[in-house]
Amino acid sequence: MTHAVTPAARPNVATELSIVPSPRQGARTGPQHTNHRGGTRPYIALATDEPGVRGLFRFRPEAALPMNQLVDVLLRGDGTLGRGERELIGAYVSALNRCRFCFHTHAAFAAVRLPEGMDLVEQVLADLDTAPVTPKMRALLRIAASVQRSGRDVTEEQVAAARAEGATDLEIHDTVLIAAAFCMFNRYVDGLGTVASDDPEHYLERARLTQGYVAVLAEALAAAG
Repeated sequence: MTHAVTPAARPNVATELSIVPSPRQGARTGPQHTNHRGGTRPYIALATDEPGVRGLFRFRPEAALPMNQLVDVLLRGDGTLGRGERELIGAYVSALNRCRFCFHTHAAFAAVRLPEGMDLVEQVLADLDTAPVTPKMRALLRIAASVQRSGRDVTEEQVAAARAEGATDLEIHDTVLIAAAFCMFNRYVDGLGTVASDDPEHYLERARLTQGYVAVLAEALAAAG
């Protein structure tokens, strides 16, 4: 039995991110580090000039560890959703939230883990309905988009549609939790006015790291002394 679900209205993500260069486009005037309001410094004094959440992790390492442990479980742990698919959910939610740092970071992570690369990421952002993803992934991304607006926007019909396309309860659970977690990270990053680079190589270089989020955090904190 199939369930017809009309996707809720959502913004054109490509248009919403038009102020941000694509992660695979070169910067036109050299790399810049600005926040979402065009400022060049975060709202609070951080111990490092590292962009995005990385500077916040150095500022509050006690909070950084459990946050990275959660991300490791959600994006790198065992599961039937591929790592690229899970990164794509995070990038999509970050795009809907217009969070430059998180979008660029996880779009790059998704691109290096998906066979179709950045082309698929951009197609999902431009129009989820016609993007060449599996029906199951499309249904899960619709659930993620509902979570981005409000957990109460997720409907039984959306969940049933995902199940009809083969999604397991664990995949539905993790989609909701990934979307909710990324909303938290997006608001953490932008709520403190952290800056983001517009240099695509900055994101691609980190996307090639394979140690995991907790390991990368531990190395960064150790290097900082």
